[in-house]
Amino acid sequence: METMTTNRINEVFQNKKNVLSVYYTAGFPELNNTLAIAQNLEVAGADIIEIGMPFSDPVADGPTIQESNKKALENGMSIQLLFEQLKEVRQSVSIPIILMGYINPVLQFGIDAFCEKCEEVGVDGLILPDLPMAEYLALYKDKFDDHGIKNVFLITPQTSENRVREIDQNTDGFIYMVSSASTTGARGSFSEEQISYFERIKKMDLKNPTLIGFGISNNDTYEQACTYSSGAIIGSAFINCIDSSGIEKEIINQFVKDIKG
Repeated sequence: METMTTNRINEVFQNKKNVLSVYYTAGFPELNNTLAIAQNLEVAGADIIEIGMPFSDPVADGPTIQESNKKALENGMSIQLLFEQLKEVRQSVSIPIILMGYINPVLQFGIDAFCEKCEEVGVDGLILPDLPMAEYLALYKDKFDDHGIKNVFLITPQTSENRVREIDQNTDGFIYMVSSASTTGARGSFSEEQISYFERIKKMDLKNPTLIGFGISNNDTYEQACTYSSGAIIGSAFINCIDSSGIEKEIINQFVKDIKG
């Protein structure tokens, strides 16, 4: 079993700056693309992979990721199949893998079975935006810890300082800074209000690293995010890329190169 000090997420932040985490939806654009996309992202220079667990009602996501969820479910993706695919992924991909999704499918799978599978296939962390902090602490934290799983919490511009401190106290992976109070989606630049929010969180000098997500779409927004945090998360722009251009090595390599500059 992995221990808290050997988790791949912690190692990335200890060893790298300007961390780039790339999100894609399992089972999109084709059912069995999970392995090839992960391999190509690692070779291209992504530092963390976030794999979305398709859900029929992804309310926190914008139209691009919602559509990818719909297509993945139509393709036949399920959590059980994703775990089977991840066994193969871990044989050739060494960067951290985080599963992102909603709590209902996890509970339907069974929380104990889900945690056991995560450890078995080498999942390093979870992002479950609709999992309340109190519920996590009361029911799940010990299980996650036992299986070496980091739980990543989200904060937004509306999150109070006390709440941010509470989140910082109760995690040791990283904090996902949602750049705006809207849904996910690629945008071309950040507003002054968003920059002010980034500066406010940076000045709090949290013990955990932060990654800025929602709205990262190009080198400008990536560089800006890195100025105020440990790196950035990109999702919708990558989904659009593989949807329109495919998942071949050259295409993904160029995408990551364009983002990192």
